[in-house]
Amino acid sequence: MFKKRSAAVILGLGILLLIFSACGGRNEAPAAALSANQQSARPDRDREGYAITLPEKINRIASVGPSNTEILVGLGFSGRIIAADIYSADVAGISPNTSAALDIMALDAEYIVSLMPDVVFITGMARGGSGDNPLAPVTAAGISVIYMPTSGSIAAIMEDIRFIAAVMDARETGERLVFGMQAEIDKIKEISKTITETRTVYFEISPAPWMYSTGKGTFLNEIIELTGAENIFKDQTGWLSVSDEALLAANPDVILTTTDFLDDPIGEILGRPGFGAVAAVRNRNVYMIDTNSSSRPSQNITKALREIAQAVYPEYYR
Repeated sequence: MFKKRSAAVILGLGILLLIFSACGGRNEAPAAALSANQQSARPDRDREGYAITLPEKINRIASVGPSNTEILVGLGFSGRIIAADIYSADVAGISPNTSAALDIMALDAEYIVSLMPDVVFITGMARGGSGDNPLAPVTAAGISVIYMPTSGSIAAIMEDIRFIAAVMDARETGERLVFGMQAEIDKIKEISKTITETRTVYFEISPAPWMYSTGKGTFLNEIIELTGAENIFKDQTGWLSVSDEALLAANPDVILTTTDFLDDPIGEILGRPGFGAVAAVRNRNVYMIDTNSSSRPSQNITKALREIAQAVYPEYYR
């Protein structure tokens, strides 16, 4: 299980997932209904723009990347996932019959071919920095390999859902999933309009001594802003390393952490040498946010949105 892995493995994969994130997709409201043409159309290119040929029926799926797995489960295809990556083992709703043994960073193409999937959904981070296709033998075997970049915006996440739904010939289900996300977001946005006091937030992805956080151009920064709060690193871009000096100078009102591999992540922050001067520490406004929903670009980011809203503004979001 994810939480039982070593801190180094968890931290390393988490930061890689963030570094390889890419923004994209359309920023449009979910449609209430789809035309017959839209319902029948299926993609001929994956989310990275590579040509794909889809089989007529998709009954056996290999999912590499927990966000892909979460979307597939959310669309109702848990029972069709025959194999997933090791980090998908804790995805809520995944079938107990699914083998979660695929290693994102060391994929065994021959083994995947032996599973005889109809399609493989794979995170773009599996390409690493080289852009090579580690599953070229799978493609050569006639299996459709579909690359999904790790989306960095809420709009792009919604487009990922629509895309996977289109591949699976389930566009209406995809629209319902997106519509549900948008409804949750709209509720938070309406409440945020009533907030008059802007509180500053430091969102910690990994703890000392290798502190990482998030800046503009990421879905986490969007989420923080949706609640009415302000990210202390909003002027920086992407996923970034944080120094003690920068954090102390920013003096955030609230600190949020997703570090779930420490016994007491909140206590660790409250006890850091020199951090007693930070307003969030001094006032004990340090909170734990669900790791998976805040780090995996899927429909489940709305859980992180609610948790962040309630942590920063408990008097508004009940």
